[in-house]
Amino acid sequence: MNTIKLKEMLKQFFNEDIGDGDLSSESIFSAIEQGAFTFYAKQEGIFCGKQIIEIGFPLLDPNLHVTVFKEDGEKVQNGEQIARIEGSLRSLLTGERVILNCIQRMSGIATQAYAAVQLTQGTDAHICDTRKTIPGLRMLDKYAVRAGGAYNHRSGLYDAIMLKDNHISFAGGITEAVQTARGKIGHTVKIEVEIETKEQLIEAIAAGADIIMFDNRTPEEIKNWLPLVPAHIATEASGGITLDNLRSYAQSGVQWISLGALTHSVTALDISALVEQKGAVTIGAR
Repeated sequence: MNTIKLKEMLKQFFNEDIGDGDLSSESIFSAIEQGAFTFYAKQEGIFCGKQIIEIGFPLLDPNLHVTVFKEDGEKVQNGEQIARIEGSLRSLLTGERVILNCIQRMSGIATQAYAAVQLTQGTDAHICDTRKTIPGLRMLDKYAVRAGGAYNHRSGLYDAIMLKDNHISFAGGITEAVQTARGKIGHTVKIEVEIETKEQLIEAIAAGADIIMFDNRTPEEIKNWLPLVPAHIATEASGGITLDNLRSYAQSGVQWISLGALTHSVTALDISALVEQKGAVTIGAR
């Protein structure tokens, strides 16, 4: 990840939550009181967010001592320790919720990506994400996808051309859209074309597409149409694909399977904080 960008993101996240100050912590604890807490997993999954912890807490307080026990992409079991943070009680409590929110979401994405990758074993298919991320969180979401063993699709509108149905309709057809785009881009930019029919597939091949996306097609349709696609053109399946039917798509012979569900409807991995202070032990962060 871009650590400069990450620091700016975390500053924004903290400012949103803290505002002019942590009223709860500052009204109860003095600036000199010290403590510690441990982040631990409350369910099995794939951890992601080491840099969030290592960079986030010191942004609030450079005197905090941070130890992370897990690497991004590493499996965690229920009850297993992830990290320990020691220092000012005020700083610990002020940063706890923001950090947990980030690593829970990222770990949930990594866990989902890992599960999807396992379903492709023994096939030539690769799992990738989409642009269906939460605005402002794309760098974190896509990093988490990679931590889970999957791949990133384009990062945004700026690094690849994807001609979807609306682009094609406005342009007057696949051939017109591809030729117009090809005349305005450099040699390093690829053009992907979304198709829904066999006729569109044939036209996209003839127009010189670099990647063909089979949109909302069944595994059987894709398997039957793939022999028409030259070896130099990459193929992708997308639309209506879930973990329940993913294996069928992987067995169709398609090279890439893009899943919006990796990021747009992810379930956060359950991670909590075991707080230690003055001999008491409680569960924190609500």
